[in-house]
Amino acid sequence: MDQTVTIEDALELIKQLSLIDKIRLIERIAPQIEHELTNTQSKPRKSLRGLWRGSNVSESDINQMRQQVWRNFSDEDI
Repeated sequence: MDQTVTIEDALELIKQLSLIDKIRLIERIAPQIEHELTNTQSKPRKSLRGLWRGSNVSESDINQMRQQVWRNFSDEDI
């Protein structure tokens, strides 16, 4: 029968280790963590270059949107 170990259970066991054993634990688990991180972060990112190509957003459109966004903002809320 499999028993699930919680983080709390693991921490209680780790507290019982000597300082040297805690260091050895870190030395053994750090490469595993590094390996898992490199596997999850290796997904290629999608380029955002050209995202707005073909859009006709003018400076007046931007100013108009700024006015709409900031219209209901009051200094009293700060």
